[in-house]
Amino acid sequence: MKDDHRSGCPINLSLEVFGDKWSLLIIRDMIFGGKRHFRELLRSQEGISSNILADRLKMLVDEGMLTKTDDPTHKQKAIYSLTEMTIALVPIMAHLGAWGRRYLAVSEELSIRAELMETGGPDLWDRFMDELRCEHLGLPLDGPPRVRATLQAAYEDVIARKTREGVVA
Repeated sequence: MKDDHRSGCPINLSLEVFGDKWSLLIIRDMIFGGKRHFRELLRSQEGISSNILADRLKMLVDEGMLTKTDDPTHKQKAIYSLTEMTIALVPIMAHLGAWGRRYLAVSEELSIRAELMETGGPDLWDRFMDELRCEHLGLPLDGPPRVRATLQAAYEDVIARKTREGVVA
């Protein structure tokens, strides 16, 4: 961890770790998109460059936000995993999504997950964090994972409806 912080303010310290847009989008893609490999993360809709992605992944690993292990299925690939401190960001991500839906010009298909996270509230967030702990930390899960699947299905439903209506861009 760095020891050259601007101040000891908890908001400042938090923003120094995950406050740039690319780090938050990487975390978003890992939490909500289930992305775990460099190439998957590189295909972000926002168009992150490979050198920035490599830099942010290294920083997030160094800060303890992610872990990196060799992929047993491919010698040249790595698997990135969320740590508990990153999984704990789920409520913050839910609030960011809710704020964005309320105050910004969002698209329906890209905001449906935020809507479901907002309406699902803390119970949904807790279930989702348990799923992430199972997936990334290997902890047991009571019942099958459902939250990410539900969020993805809602996204796909909006896309399908807009396609039928001829509205998809």
